[in-house]
Amino acid sequence: MIVEICANSRQSATNALTGGASRIELCRRLDVGGLTPALDDIDYCLHQLHLRTHVLVRPREGDFCYSPEEYETLCREVEQCRQLGAHAVVVGFLTPDGHIDTRRTRQIVQLAAPMQVTFHRAFDEIRQDPLEALEEVISSGCHRILTSGCQPSAEQGIHTLAALVRQAAGRIVILAGAGVTPANATHIIQQTGVTEIHGSCKQTLPDGTIQTDPEIVKQLIKSITL
Repeated sequence: MIVEICANSRQSATNALTGGASRIELCRRLDVGGLTPALDDIDYCLHQLHLRTHVLVRPREGDFCYSPEEYETLCREVEQCRQLGAHAVVVGFLTPDGHIDTRRTRQIVQLAAPMQVTFHRAFDEIRQDPLEALEEVISSGCHRILTSGCQPSAEQGIHTLAALVRQAAGRIVILAGAGVTPANATHIIQQTGVTEIHGSCKQTLPDGTIQTDPEIVKQLIKSITL
């Protein structure tokens, strides 16, 4: 079982490592759902912490229909991640009618190689059948989908997650995320068959800063290995 921790800073990444995480999804601004992190932070996680690092590439908050200028920025950020040696980028593109934007997704997969590409929770905002959307993401060449089963949390989306895992078998990894905690991780795994889970394991510090808590990471890992 791979445990991916959403880390929004160098300190969060360090805490994820201390807690025993298999890898991190590095980002910033969790308060808006995550944005592309600073290049220095990517470099630090890769070459100082030696963490398996998947980098969220999202140039702005809001929807996942990007202007040509925003898309150019995103492509440039993907290239920078590749040059730094990131293991994967995490992206998501939708069309104005709420379908998977296969053209842009395929372009990013080609641009990112040899990095892996995860299609992120933009998947949970689709306005099409999830199993149909799954096939479109697979056809675009992605390696993984981070999803809550099109529900507010992975626990609520268990039935759809299970269906996605069955249909995706041997072709793409389904990474269950959103609301994954030490209390429900085992239930989600057992009911869906996922082999990878994604959690923030976060705490809010007195100054309002959101940070990964290494103790919660340890609890999450322990909960699925008992």
